[in-house]
Amino acid sequence: MNRREKVKQIITSGAIAVLRFRKKLPLEQTVDALIRGGVKVLEITLTTPGSLSSIEALQKSHGSEILIGAGSVITEQQVQDVASAGADFVVSPVTKKEVIDSGHVRELPVIPGAFTPTEAQVAHEYGADMIKIFPAGQLGSGYLKALLAPLPNLKLVTTGGVTPENAGEWIRTGAVAVGLGSALIDVEVIQSGQFSVLTERARILCNSITEARKILPI
Repeated sequence: MNRREKVKQIITSGAIAVLRFRKKLPLEQTVDALIRGGVKVLEITLTTPGSLSSIEALQKSHGSEILIGAGSVITEQQVQDVASAGADFVVSPVTKKEVIDSGHVRELPVIPGAFTPTEAQVAHEYGADMIKIFPAGQLGSGYLKALLAPLPNLKLVTTGGVTPENAGEWIRTGAVAVGLGSALIDVEVIQSGQFSVLTERARILCNSITEARKILPI
């Protein structure tokens, strides 16, 4: 799959499940639960212990079913590392042209982070495939609508403050996709083995996005 095809798949999915753990957890069962709920795009942050080996393992076990990205990528070396591990796309909390260029050389979509209109436009001019608006929860969906009014060509992904229940609101105000971490993937739920809870949250998330796309933008 080339970079454009991966971008299309992420946008079609509409949701990126962000796995950011501080310790080792049953990753395979967690991913299986999310897939059962309809989630097809995952991001494993490099701040998670064993992130590179986890990306490799998931590519072997689930690579034909889902896209597996790497998050918290901020250097060219990290782009090289995650590409070698088999990552399908790259997410960064910041905008650095060298990270975007390095990802593109390897046919990886890159989603850099931005907060202001200037940062978002600069990311776009650097060639970002999509732009992560973070932390979106502190800005509100009205900010997204206001940002896109003068800059309609931006493909925005909102993270931070997004929940399975409000994901559709972000889509209706112009986000091409949303990213969810703890609001979707609860560590305590995983530790207690309640994987059906994750599946149900994933279903709510995917249904919220599907229903929002049936309605005209706000």
